[in-house]
Amino acid sequence: MSAIDGATVTGGAKPPATVKVWDPFVRVFHWSLAGLFLLAYATGDEIEKVHIAAGYTIAGLLALRIVWGFVGPRHARFSDFVRSPGAVLAYMRDMALLRAPRYLGHNPAGGAMVLALIVMLIGTCTTGHMMTTDTFWGARWVEKVHEICASLTIGLVVVHVLGVLVASFEHRESLVKAMINGRKRQS
Repeated sequence: MSAIDGATVTGGAKPPATVKVWDPFVRVFHWSLAGLFLLAYATGDEIEKVHIAAGYTIAGLLALRIVWGFVGPRHARFSDFVRSPGAVLAYMRDMALLRAPRYLGHNPAGGAMVLALIVMLIGTCTTGHMMTTDTFWGARWVEKVHEICASLTIGLVVVHVLGVLVASFEHRESLVKAMINGRKRQS
């Protein structure tokens, strides 16, 4: 038995070749965003200073990710994964039928999810900030929109996780592992 690229090989068989897909920024952004959103959601009104700090950090991360979506490496760029609504729906149909094509970067549904999460988190952060200003402090409608955005984000996260599980099963590769080590099977 020998170890090649961290994979154990028996009987002289070589593991499939892997390629770098997710750069360190995308991976750190992804897991930081997940942890910070969980922290913000858990603290809510209970630990206001932590909630606000997490919210502002999320806003900063989102700003950096948007910039990275235009200047980052290939698979981090919006131009690599933003598809038309028709392409997203066709991919989701094929995914439901377990015949969706494999993508090295984000698939069309994953790209749509990235955009949906960014938009919803911008709404959450914007309304959260508004509640700290003199103009909107105590405005019930702003608080309600903030809560709706946060709840919709939770729903998107659930759909995102389910999509990752289905795609991992369908293509026989761990997308979670890829988001940790940045590598995916080449073909």
